[in-house]
Amino acid sequence: MSQRSSASATPAGAALRDDPRHPLYLGKWKRPTKPDLEEFIHDDFDEPHRKRQKAILAKHPEVRQLYGNEPLTAVIGTAAAIVQLVAAYYVGCVWTGLHWSVVVAIAYFLGGTVSALYGVIIHEAGHNLVFKWPFLNRLTGLLVNMPMVVPISQSFRRYHLEHHQFQGVEGKDPDLPLDSEIHLIHNNPLLKTLWVFCYSVMYVVRGMAMNKRPQRWEVVNLAFIVCVDILIVRYMSLRSLAYLGVSVFFGYGMHPGAAHFIQEHYVFRDGQETYSYYGSGNIFYLNIGLHNEHHDFPQIPWTRIWKLRRIATEFYDPLFAHTSWIWVIVNFIASPMLGPQSRLVRLYKAHTSGRREYRVPIESSDATPAVKASAH
Repeated sequence: MSQRSSASATPAGAALRDDPRHPLYLGKWKRPTKPDLEEFIHDDFDEPHRKRQKAILAKHPEVRQLYGNEPLTAVIGTAAAIVQLVAAYYVGCVWTGLHWSVVVAIAYFLGGTVSALYGVIIHEAGHNLVFKWPFLNRLTGLLVNMPMVVPISQSFRRYHLEHHQFQGVEGKDPDLPLDSEIHLIHNNPLLKTLWVFCYSVMYVVRGMAMNKRPQRWEVVNLAFIVCVDILIVRYMSLRSLAYLGVSVFFGYGMHPGAAHFIQEHYVFRDGQETYSYYGSGNIFYLNIGLHNEHHDFPQIPWTRIWKLRRIATEFYDPLFAHTSWIWVIVNFIASPMLGPQSRLVRLYKAHTSGRREYRVPIESSDATPAVKASAH
């Protein structure tokens, strides 16, 4: 449901109007009430995070002190890469007599768990949150990408930054499901289960559907991973490479460590398009669950993001948040109201005009949000 019509657009040169979503920046739109609809939810305002950032900074300027880098991330990434390479060696060269079912179990419980962590570290590097020098962040991404069989780090960096810039914008946000996903999967529980299992494949397909020429670093990433794969087969075995590939498939699919892909932007409440997770999984996965906070302040590394949550508690307490990644997956599969179509979208024109025509009413930003959003 629209919050404003195109007829209400601000004429050129007219005074800006206060954004009516202030201070929480939740919309007035509603989720569909019928499970048979095969289309996205639509909004005609810009994404909420840039303006909520301004509102928070107006009231809590000390948040800027949290900006910076966390080199510890590279240490964790190196250790995680070593763990999987050692496991691949043992699975492929030492424990060659293991039954395939045992290998699959190791690939899920160890390999999948660690591979999901790679995505978190590549995410931090993609935002240049590991080192000050962007080049070192790219190298961090390549390092962590080594046990992942397929080139991911540089393409993820490219498309994830576009996701931040164009959140929910049809045709520009590479994180949005394709129309074919919606029509094929919709709300069928069995198909949704298969879709979650194959989420890593769909993530790649969405990037390919953008039909963009590979950038230089993506070519470097491809060449580097091909060389790494050849070395793994040469000095370990093909079985070792297969173990690593299956681990990535599990770690980006039906695994608690991958549930944040659903948690982050699939709509679980009216008016709210981004969701955080405040469960124990954040300990191992470097606070990746704090997604509202991250989108509001992508300049803050994982070691300081909880400080933002505590400083600006009046902005985040009223928002709905998840507490179980397992329940996110179960609820998404079981609920007839959830599916690939459960995402909020906006036209590029609405995205740009919303930023241009509606301002953050800074002068009223000292008014604490007193109640939870009515959309809940």
